[in-house]
Amino acid sequence: MNLWQRLFLAFAVLTSLVLGGFVLWQQHAFRHGFRHYLDETALANLKAQAPALAQAYAAHGSWDFLRDDPARLGQWLAPRPPLAPPEDAPGLPMEPHMGPPHPGLPHVLLVDAAGTVVAGDPHMQPRGHAVAVRWHGALVGTLWMGSQPGPVDEVDRAFADAQRRTVLRAGAAALLLALLLAWIFARTLLAPLSALTAGTRALAAGDYARRVPAGRRDELGRLADDFNRLASTLEQHREARRQWGVDIAHELRTPLSVLRGEVQALQDGVRRPDRAALDSLDAECTRLATLVDDLYQLALADAGGLEYRFETFDFAVRVRDAVARRQPAFDDAGLRLGADAATVCKVHGDPRRLDQLLDNLLGNALRYTDAPGQVRVSLTRQGAQCCLRVDDSPPGVPAGALPRLFDRLFRVDASRSRAHGGAGLGLAIVAAIVAAHAGAAEARPSPLGGLRVEIRLPLEGGAT
Repeated sequence: MNLWQRLFLAFAVLTSLVLGGFVLWQQHAFRHGFRHYLDETALANLKAQAPALAQAYAAHGSWDFLRDDPARLGQWLAPRPPLAPPEDAPGLPMEPHMGPPHPGLPHVLLVDAAGTVVAGDPHMQPRGHAVAVRWHGALVGTLWMGSQPGPVDEVDRAFADAQRRTVLRAGAAALLLALLLAWIFARTLLAPLSALTAGTRALAAGDYARRVPAGRRDELGRLADDFNRLASTLEQHREARRQWGVDIAHELRTPLSVLRGEVQALQDGVRRPDRAALDSLDAECTRLATLVDDLYQLALADAGGLEYRFETFDFAVRVRDAVARRQPAFDDAGLRLGADAATVCKVHGDPRRLDQLLDNLLGNALRYTDAPGQVRVSLTRQGAQCCLRVDDSPPGVPAGALPRLFDRLFRVDASRSRAHGGAGLGLAIVAAIVAAHAGAAEARPSPLGGLRVEIRLPLEGGAT
């Protein structure tokens, strides 16, 4: 069974049980109320007939007229209009019309003043509702009435049957309406799930462009929004993987092509195997090895396998040491390198990985800053963070390219060309190291006219 069918069946069973319980309760309440009505009606009739029965007792002088013929009690108690006594027997009641007892006669028992049974239901005990039979104020007997077993009059039975049929018809109509609404509700409620199921199958088959209708404000609407975001993310990741493969192949092809050309030139005797040729081959091999190592570092970072050994140390010392190591290279390139890292910044991190971060930032600035120019490194404390800024002079980076500078293999062709020797992986490695230290990296225009790379790392213990 489909889910909507199971849901419809559950609604149908629940509705049937509720309606069935309601009908049973209503019938029970009706029977109880109708029986109470019959009891009250019968009791009112007994009270109305008690004076006539007292007159008959006085006329006969005892209850023997009923002891000898107990069936006459029903005729005396049958509802009828009051009868006037004959003129020759003033003050005495007229005898009732002889015939069968009234079908609506309740279960009654007549006892005399001493409590002896006179007439009535022989199976009754003198308990229940009592109506006193008095003559001139003296108690001459008592009528005991038991509860009515149910409607015995044709009119009463017809009324009870009509009520029962009405309730059953109303219950059946309500059940059909509830089942119809349950079917509509189940199909409408689970329609988005069908779309999500089809969308999930499409994703599993590789169709990442599939989207499902959204716009609802309930849980299913939020699920549809999450599905669409997942599909969009998977589509972006697939495109990124494709571009990643293309870029890697392109980056590897360049040094390999250069190496192959150099080797063929040496083999053909076009170029002599002198020191310059060997240096050129070594430079291409170094470039290729650096690219492979960077790719390996990023692969480890993606897999969570990049090794980190955290300890507490002063990051300002590492900044000053990195600037000192790179100073000769900047001097040879005709660039001024300045540093302002006198502030003590205690961080909890991996010194080796943060040294790699500093080398990548300084190498990036050295590679892409035109001479004569300058690079300035500053380290400050801002609240519970230490802020490292590396600013360089022109050329700068277009504003539209700034958010992508930390993407892998991304370079701005106009000013960050491959001729400078970079593969576009340095800042991507920086971003991975910063993320492992719970920090943040951002690229923005520099006051010096070039690029500013800003790194924020949390201070040890959140010190301010």
